[in-house]
Amino acid sequence: MVSGSTGGYGLAVRLPLLALGMVALVAGVAGGLARLGGHALLPGASAAWHGPLMIGAFFGTVISLERAVALGARWAYAAPLAAGLGGVALVALEAPRAAQALALAASLVLTAASARLAARNVALFTVTLALGAASWAVGNVAWLAGAGFPALVPWWIAFLVLTIAGERLELTRLMRPSRARQVAFGVIVAAVLAACALALVRPEAGWRLFGAALVALTAWLLLQDIARRTAREAGLTGYIGRCLLSGYVWLGVGGLLLLGPGAAYASFAWDAAVHAILLGFVFSMVFGHAPVIVPAVARANVRYHWSFYVPLALLHLSVAERVAGDLLALPSVRAAGGTLSALALIVFIATLITAIVRGRA
Repeated sequence: MVSGSTGGYGLAVRLPLLALGMVALVAGVAGGLARLGGHALLPGASAAWHGPLMIGAFFGTVISLERAVALGARWAYAAPLAAGLGGVALVALEAPRAAQALALAASLVLTAASARLAARNVALFTVTLALGAASWAVGNVAWLAGAGFPALVPWWIAFLVLTIAGERLELTRLMRPSRARQVAFGVIVAAVLAACALALVRPEAGWRLFGAALVALTAWLLLQDIARRTAREAGLTGYIGRCLLSGYVWLGVGGLLLLGPGAAYASFAWDAAVHAILLGFVFSMVFGHAPVIVPAVARANVRYHWSFYVPLALLHLSVAERVAGDLLALPSVRAAGGTLSALALIVFIATLITAIVRGRA
């Protein structure tokens, strides 16, 4: 998490914004299950806009809220508000143009907030966070301009990947990476952005370069991240370290798949690659960081318990099942993996709420 002020609005504003993000999460998960052949639990738009709901409306809201809290400026809260309302526009109003405009506004405010934080503390990790926010903005510009998903989705994924990489880089300072390793990290970030730009004109080539960059990023994180040490410890520290290391494995799997058959958009292999990254990697980071981020954003004490490993195990099992179902072209196995992923999220939220109740007690 980016260090900074904890000013700005209090819980009366933060909790409703978090609620908007949770609405987007529920709609996105329901839409994903419908796309896999399940019953539509929500309006049809949730299935049509599964990706924008998960990446823009849910993660856009949560990440923007965290950044606004870190910056401590009230204007920065416009980003999570716009992102959350964009999700409502997609599902409840079925107004995609309004949702596109709101997503763009959210990403531009987030980019401005991230740039302000980078100006306060000029460092490689703050610049990386700003580039991640800017990636979301570029993807949203392309979305509003009518670009196809094969061209713009890399920008949205880069938003999440660079945000996570920037936050992890902040903590790797404790391990004092050498100048050469810092330069290597910068080159990898540049390769991610170059791949996104290439995908705008040559999607398949862009996806392959994107995969190569993700494999390189995986190697860097596995070698340099302090999680290699913390994973050996007990309690919450060890749990977070194991979440991170297991997530990096899925990032590498996704990158390798994109280097091969996964470069073909909407193919089974592409689905496997993208969900290895967005489910296996990104949600492993969410599961690991939530016990630390929730107290800072919602001012709720989270008491760690070994039961946090239950949703983590379900998550990895679900991703493995989904990837296997994709690569073996078995729709039923793929659908079962998606359903298990939804169950993992439900169990995690229940576990987190229970930990908050324990913390209050």
